[in-house]
Order: sequence, then C-alpha cells, then structure tokens
Amino acid sequence: MIAALRAGGLRVRGLLGRLSMYRLILGALGLLAAVALVLSLFELVVPTAIELLATAVVLIAVGCGVDVAAQLVRQRPVRLESTLITALILLFVLRPSVEPAGLLGVALAAAAAALSKHLIAWRGRHILNPAAVGATVVTVVGALLPDAGLSLSAWWVGSPVLAPAVILTGLAVLLRTEKVRLAALFVVVATAVYTVRTVVQLVQFDLAVDLGSVLSSGLLSGPFLFLGAFMLTEPLTLPPRRRQQYLVAVVVAVLAGWSPLIGGISLGQERALLIGNLVAFALAIGSRPGAALRLLGRSAPTPTSHEVVLESARPISFQPGQYLELEVPHRRPDGRGTRREFSIVSAPEELPTVRVSYRDGTSTYKRALTSLEGGAPLRVTGVWGDFTLPRDEGAPLLWVAAGIGITPFVSQLRHLELTDRARDIVLVYVVSTGEELAYRDLLARTGIRVLVWSRDPIEGTPDGWQTETGRLDAAGLAGAVRDIGSRHAYVSGPPALIAGLSPALRSARSVTTDAFAGY
Repeated sequence: MIAALRAGGLRVRGLLGRLSMYRLILGALGLLAAVALVLSLFELVVPTAIELLATAVVLIAVGCGVDVAAQLVRQRPVRLESTLITALILLFVLRPSVEPAGLLGVALAAAAAALSKHLIAWRGRHILNPAAVGATVVTVVGALLPDAGLSLSAWWVGSPVLAPAVILTGLAVLLRTEKVRLAALFVVVATAVYTVRTVVQLVQFDLAVDLGSVLSSGLLSGPFLFLGAFMLTEPLTLPPRRRQQYLVAVVVAVLAGWSPLIGGISLGQERALLIGNLVAFALAIGSRPGAALRLLGRSAPTPTSHEVVLESARPISFQPGQYLELEVPHRRPDGRGTRREFSIVSAPEELPTVRVSYRDGTSTYKRALTSLEGGAPLRVTGVWGDFTLPRDEGAPLLWVAAGIGITPFVSQLRHLELTDRARDIVLVYVVSTGEELAYRDLLARTGIRVLVWSRDPIEGTPDGWQTETGRLDAAGLAGAVRDIGSRHAYVSGPPALIAGLSPALRSARSVTTDAFAGY
C-alpha cells in the first residue's frame, strides 16, 4: 500500500514538474481564490465577493507597483510572479474590506511585503517570508493606531468549507516541492499544541471539554493547513537539509499553535513564521550562497547532454550529491521560468570551479543557457538536498542512475577520488545507447562495480563492467544485485523509474531518492 502511494506520488510529481514552481503555486492560489469567490456568492465564507475583489485589486496593484519600482532602481529584470503569489497569500491572511481605511491597511501590507524582498535580503535572496512581513507590519501599525480602522491579519482562510480546496491545491504544491512530510509534521504539531492550549484554557474556566470539537477547530477552522502548504514550505526561506527543515517546522508549529501574548499583541501565525525564518537563516547562512558566477566553458559528456563549467566569485558550501538552483534571466521565459535545479557534478575540493550537467531540450531556459558565451554572469540562488553519502564509510552502497541522473554520483565519486577514499559501491546505470554513457572514464578509473542496462546492446565497455539489454524493472534489479538487503540504496532518475523499482528497493537497508521530472 505504501509503495503504491509512493509510486503514485512520484508520477504526479513528474506531471507537475512540467510547470515552474512559481507558476504552479500561482495557479494553485488563483484556483483557491476562485473557489473562495464562488463560496462568497453564497455567503459560505466571511468576506463578500466585492470585498474579495477590491482587496485583491489593491494587493496586486500596490504590490506589483512597489516591486517593479524597486527592481528598476536596482537595475534588475522585472519579474512579477513572486509578487503575485505574495498578493494572493495576503488575500487569504488579511481581513478583506471595501472601506477606505481597510484598503489603506491592505495597501500598507502589500507595500511592506514587496519592499521586504529588496531590503531584508542577503546576497540577493530575501530572508523573511514577504507575506508574513506585510501582515506583521499592518498588524503592528493597527495595534499602535487602534482607531485607524486598518485591515489586520484575520486568517479567514481557516474555514471548514474551504479546507478541501486548501488541501487539494496545497497537496499539488507540496508534491511538486517534495515537502509533503514537512507540511504534515507542521500541521500535526501545530494542531496538537493548539489542542493542548485550548483544553488548558477551558479547564481553567471550568468549561466543558469536547476534544473532538477542539481538534476539528484547530485543523479545519484554523490557519495551519494554509500556512503549512503555502508559506512555511517556501524554498527560499528554508534551510538546505531535511533535518534542519523539520526543526524549523516544529519551532513554527509550537509558536503558532500556542500563540502567546507579547506586549499585548498575540504572537500570531505570521510572527511565528518570521521567527522560524530567522532560525532557518541562522542554520543556512553557511550553506546558502546566493553567489555570483561566470561561465568558463562547456563540454559534452554525451551527444545529448552538456556540462557547464562555472567559477564562483565567493566560496560555495555544498556536500557531494546536493543540488543548486541556477538563475538564467532571459526574455519571454516559458512556463518553467528562469530558474532551474541541477545536481552539482563537481566535488567541493574543486572550488571555486562548479560544474553542472543537463540534457538537450527546447525550453527557453535551456536555449538561453546553451547560447551563453564565455564570461557570461550567472547566479546561484541556493544549495539544497539530502542526497549525500552516509557518514559510515564502511556502509555498502547501491547507486541506481538513469541517463543524466548520474550527475550526483559523479560529484560523490570525484570527492572520493580527490580525498583518496574508497567505498563499496555497486552502480546500476540505465541508458538508451552506449553513446549515452556519461563520465565513463571516471567510473572506470574509480574501480566501482558497474552494471549497465540499455535498450540496445553495448560493446566496448571497460573490463569488469556487466551489461544487460532491455528495460530495468524490480525483478531485474533484485536479480542483478543479490545483496541489496545489505546496501543503502540511492536512486537518481525519473519518477517512473523510481516507482517501478520500489518493490526491490524495499529490502534495502535504506532508500534515498533524487527524483527529477526532466529539466
């Protein structure tokens, strides 16, 4: 059952991967706003339709206006997707209004959120969630000016009637960003803390306790589902490692669930998230570079792939097997946007040289990257990932790579070679033809056991390599690697491959995946 669910999730993620993260989130929030608008016509949610429309117009107009002005002043390319996402998040967080004073508060929140991306930033990346900044600013100003009538944060999105739409749209985003477990942890902890706090308060006042109603109120009538799906999991404000992300999720969950009073103002969900952002920044400050790069050159590991050689202006901290996000601004980007994730092919020991590889493609991003000339400036916007070697150097490993999925293993092999270390590794390498065997010399030089699976017969492989013809499936993997139960498995390739191998991988000591939807 679990394997089937995992396989289905990987296939869905492959479909969602055709859209950029920003456009998927924008679409999900737009759909959620449309659902809320329809419900408002039947008075099933708190805001009226005219309040929703008026608030959305002000949020988008002010947010985009301030953001565009800031980008022009800083001589940066104008991009509005992030601002539109922030505006739609604020639509669900603030109290919608048609009153002039209320809309003034909405405008203040939109302006503060847009400015925070430029003023509260480190190496080109914002530190705090912009929507949380905007909601906090207007709430604090409203507390200082209680008679002003500003729209404050209300989190009206926490409604049983909206919960199914929040769950479905949020799940699409979480599957795309691989943050389902992170959001689930946050929601569970936050709901549990909220329940404990509420029960304690009811007991203090000698009131009846209906545990089911309290749990339902926290889960379906509270902000935790929306906060976990659309705000906490924003990649730009998360630390790079999974354990660090779980720590941040628990910190925010406890603070949001308890929401103590500070200076007469409730800590609130948005302030809890900002505290979590600061914790994340402290954890990531040595690992999230936001570094400027320049193109040194390129090569072709196979007839259908490219390796780009870059030089970093400042040191980048990463571990072999992690990936970076590379920004290539260009005119009229398609649905995948101007940023793309790549496994790092080089080893940390090769810094300041950084290498990434990618397959041929027709996307505007790949065309722009392929057309760049030597010396062209680029930017790494972040380094993430847990596809790293286990600390126990004696642990036997099974690597499964499909096509360009070999890249994180190349980084690890180069690291082992440059540090003069050896590990017990079996590599199962799936390719279409012999020409697609990338980094053949490195694989042969390191002496690891290599099993090649290809569509057509392959000749001329290095001595000791084993070749198989046909499609790799779970039975084939189990038959080729008899001691899979003693090995830690790492699989890098399309979601469909990982899903198909799941039955065999269940017997491995552990399984770490690096699924990609084709970049």
